[in-house]
Amino acid sequence: SVSTTSPTLAFVPACLPPDPAEVEELQHFVSNCKRLFVMTGAGISTESGIPDYRSEGVGLYARTDRRPVQHAEFVRSARARQRYWARNFVGWPQFSSHQPNTAHLVLRDWEKLGKLHWLVTQNVDALHTKAGSQRMTELHGCTHRVFCLACGDQILRSELQKHFEAMNPTWKAEAFGVAPDGDVFLTDEQVRNFQVPACSKCGGVLKPDVTFFGDTVSREKVNFVHQRLAESDSMLVAGSSMQVYSGYRFALAAREKQLPIAIINIGPTRLDHFASLKLNSRCGELLPLIV
Repeated sequence: SVSTTSPTLAFVPACLPPDPAEVEELQHFVSNCKRLFVMTGAGISTESGIPDYRSEGVGLYARTDRRPVQHAEFVRSARARQRYWARNFVGWPQFSSHQPNTAHLVLRDWEKLGKLHWLVTQNVDALHTKAGSQRMTELHGCTHRVFCLACGDQILRSELQKHFEAMNPTWKAEAFGVAPDGDVFLTDEQVRNFQVPACSKCGGVLKPDVTFFGDTVSREKVNFVHQRLAESDSMLVAGSSMQVYSGYRFALAAREKQLPIAIINIGPTRLDHFASLKLNSRCGELLPLIV
């Protein structure tokens, strides 16, 4: 079952209710397109209780000096992997329990109606999948999958949780706050004795199937998304400031193709100067108003 109301808006920046004139403008935008290309970011998941990085006042960067794990550090350092997996192990039960909100469900319905041609999400939380979206690319992967860096074998993150529990039967740690990528705040002392399993097939290093900071999205995936964009007639950005180039490049391509671009995001975005329409609203409050 999926939640149709937000469990918490603690991580959503303050904003005014949707302006009726702006709702009408967005309605006109959506009505005029037949093959809509949608890109979502962390701002669509904050209404499901998952914090983001950049939102003013409520994002992780604003609240803490924490920074996400870097790809090179994870690959290079067994200590970094132990710290990452210990935090992720503690945070996983809560993170994996988050449910789609109204915005996810509306986009799923648009797909069913044939309005939405392709959805690209920058999120790794699987909420679009839980909502039932199928015509979709997870640009940065998904935390619900884990793979081996050596042999490529994949397992479900839920399965790995059982291995963690078996290897750490007496290990306990109290969590302090959840991060956007599902881990929690733990001290070095807390993680020191945490045991991390290796790949059961080859003994290699296990990594979440996500693009960590400092890593790049595969050329194959980028080309595939460009093809879906080329088939589309307009672009909607929902809940993203588009500060990360891996997503921003598709907005640049849409501008080059002279596609109309609409944005729903609380706060400024990198596209504001060339978008056809910018709405400073909550996705879950605005999208259900569009027929």
